[in-house]
Amino acid sequence: MTPKQNDQITLSGKGTPLGALLRTYWQPIALVGELDGPRALKAVQVLGQHLVLFRDEAGRLGLIDRDCPHRGADLAFGRLEDGGVRCLFHGWLFDVDGKCLETPGEPSDSKLCARIRQGAYPVETVGGIIFGYLGDGPAPARPALDCFRAPDSHVFAFKGFLDCNWLQALEVGIDPAHASFLHRFFEDEDAAANYGRQFRATSADSDMTMTQVLREYENPEIRIDPTDLGFRLTALRPLGEDVTHVRVTNLFFPQAFVIPLSETMTITQWHVPVDDHSCYWYAIFTSFDEAVDKAEMRRQRLQLYALPDYKPRLGRHNDYGYDVVEQRSRTYTGMGEDINVHDQWAVESQGRIQDRTREHLGTTDKGIVAYRKLLLKQISKVEAGERPLLHLTPEEAGAITGPATIDGVTGPGEDIVHYWQRADARRRNAASWTKVSAGKPA
Repeated sequence: MTPKQNDQITLSGKGTPLGALLRTYWQPIALVGELDGPRALKAVQVLGQHLVLFRDEAGRLGLIDRDCPHRGADLAFGRLEDGGVRCLFHGWLFDVDGKCLETPGEPSDSKLCARIRQGAYPVETVGGIIFGYLGDGPAPARPALDCFRAPDSHVFAFKGFLDCNWLQALEVGIDPAHASFLHRFFEDEDAAANYGRQFRATSADSDMTMTQVLREYENPEIRIDPTDLGFRLTALRPLGEDVTHVRVTNLFFPQAFVIPLSETMTITQWHVPVDDHSCYWYAIFTSFDEAVDKAEMRRQRLQLYALPDYKPRLGRHNDYGYDVVEQRSRTYTGMGEDINVHDQWAVESQGRIQDRTREHLGTTDKGIVAYRKLLLKQISKVEAGERPLLHLTPEEAGAITGPATIDGVTGPGEDIVHYWQRADARRRNAASWTKVSAGKPA
């Protein structure tokens, strides 16, 4: 890859080819709970843009540019009152649509207020996340995916900061081979005692834990199939006796993947540029069984992430908690048992923007290669004025459901596709909130 190509798929500021593409999709900008408390306003930075997210007295959400259009003062410190955000500098007032409501200090007959419009962007809330749309044209409709359809009781949202470019953060999630090494545990634990923890569950239709499978079978065959969402990754690990471990995950274009946490819970995770050198991951955990224990899920994750910015407690500053004794006896990394720390080390260690001119990709990097080709193709579509992938009408969006994401073991001699389709249908039919849809599965 040339330096120019690397820039093309990593740099997302205004005026960049990638930035033009990403601005045509809904972007996670905050967790719903971040506006709880005494002041329902926070500064956010997305795709290099400085914005203010707020909720007015009527409960309406607004997302506006952070610099006041008067003389550029910071609206993140503004007063929430009188139907909007009031700038501290001269008292100018803006509502959720960016309309200027007042310009105190100006003559009573001044028409200045009517001519002023602050940059404002559509927002919507789903799955515990607030999404914003920073594009110029109409926003695309959302596909009817599980994380968007499940009731609030069956979803949990969280996020975390990464001190690196968004692309390397995404790419670790479409690399099925790395889990056998980076997330290797030398001992297995009781899956029932590890609610909400990744790779600690038992693979479906077996008594093997995911950790055992990954540790003992480190050479997966990786298949990639295009889908309406992007593509499906199937990692196959033959276990002997004519049975195969099957792990199905999905690329949800442009910046998300969908993976199994357990037989009854999935994770949909986005990777959103703050700027070119840092990003946030946002995740929606979706349960097909009982309601999510949100208090426990949040407690677990706040052990590793500090409020209010959701920045990791472990990082470059303390060597990610690395312990040489642990590395010899318990984990491959020596960095604790939470795989988010392992992934954080991997992607941050590549540099703030990975230099892909120095890469030597192999067979296990099929997902990486497929994604970069897809990303470049969609960038070219936007540059040509064409509609990119997943720019859906409401009718099109309602027909795309799922996606199937499975970690399990086939029956003897069972066809791979038949197995994961059967396992997915079984999970859906057992859920209280959904059945196998008549729509088109992703």
